[in-house]
Amino acid sequence: MCDRDPVWWRRVMSRLAIGLCYGVSPIDTDTLARLRAHAYQAGRVIEREGLMILGFRTAAVLGLPGGLADPPGLRLAVADLATIPPLCDTGSAEASAEAGDNQDAQPVPIALGALAFERLAQGELLVPEVTVVARDDSTPLVVVVAPPERVRELLDGLPDVVAPGHSTEPTPPPDQFRLASARPHQDFLDRVSAALAEIATGSLDKIVLAREVTVHANRPLRQSDLLGRLRALHPSCTSFAIDGFIGATPELLLSRYGARIASMPLAGTAARSGDPDSDRRAESALLGSVKERSEHRVVVDAITSALGPVVERLEVPDGPVVRELRNVSHLGTSITGTLARRGGGYPSALDLVGLLHPTPAVAGTPVDLALDYLAKLEELDRDRYAGPVGWVDARGDGEWYLGIRSAIVEGSSARLFAGVGIVADSDPAAELAETQLKLQAFLAAAVRP
Repeated sequence: MCDRDPVWWRRVMSRLAIGLCYGVSPIDTDTLARLRAHAYQAGRVIEREGLMILGFRTAAVLGLPGGLADPPGLRLAVADLATIPPLCDTGSAEASAEAGDNQDAQPVPIALGALAFERLAQGELLVPEVTVVARDDSTPLVVVVAPPERVRELLDGLPDVVAPGHSTEPTPPPDQFRLASARPHQDFLDRVSAALAEIATGSLDKIVLAREVTVHANRPLRQSDLLGRLRALHPSCTSFAIDGFIGATPELLLSRYGARIASMPLAGTAARSGDPDSDRRAESALLGSVKERSEHRVVVDAITSALGPVVERLEVPDGPVVRELRNVSHLGTSITGTLARRGGGYPSALDLVGLLHPTPAVAGTPVDLALDYLAKLEELDRDRYAGPVGWVDARGDGEWYLGIRSAIVEGSSARLFAGVGIVADSDPAAELAETQLKLQAFLAAAVRP
């Protein structure tokens, strides 16, 4: 993929779109349950409270040769998605930006993606052949993207054509595990100390350092097991599985429905013990910490500054609230707003992700200098860790999250990542302990001896 010419790649997508159309049909709850079970085993999944998106197979690939640093490429990807026409005899509606103001509008073709942390890295969005969209309090719907006869075949044959009755995971789950840190603890402590020395020079205010730990199992790790446990352990998070990238993230980078946008940045962390009194004291200390609130405010300011040129209105609370998770609490701020219309339309969710990523929450400040520092001295291939993961549809609506509390799963191994923000008064031992807390989010789902 690295040597693909951008113009050639875009022409490929244009050719793929020729002959494709889409159809939409409701499904019943039994069909939804069967498709969900199959997606957990062998499909693509993005699931949060109130919304489930399941994807099967691939109808088309939208290339992002310039990554998130190429605004025209991002616009072209969504424009290509919007060229897929409805199959008229299924009653599917044309995509309309105005319809995106209503989250209950009939679905249109959707592309899923798990993009690299590195802005310049080439990426791609995948248009599933079959996408299930299920929202609370509304009828679940399926969107099929394929040549006309294939659309009819799939709509008529659901769920049997997509989710065969036999299991696609016949192997038993693993029952032996070995954990290996990519580097010794002392190495990470030394890197924190080096980051503190760099911050002391005044060139940087914050550096986000990541750690990697690998789980080695005696048999392949099963996607359905991992997702099921993540949903059970972290129901308030967004679970995802896209081509081996699996996790449960608490952090909404950006959602867009028509003109309405939202973001929920998190920065600032405290451990949770499970004891109510102890947790209340820890949360009170978190809210009262000058260090944690300052670190959090930098992230909020970066997001509001990036969105400023494209919004008509932006509402930002004066202070953060505590977001409680299973074993940690974070400071969070709910940012909402309305996009300004430019050239007859609004920037897509993917366009907005290009404006926002990476935030200081996953890179540092100033962001560009922090990225330069990480490229030279972190010595870690983050891959998709801390990159945007989510979806965009043909209207430009979508939801994108930060790919944290996550792992890259390949067969019987999983590479887990966790990051911490280093500022002037950070303590190396405390930062190491914070990575261990964050790694537990996935370890609790993966390791079952």
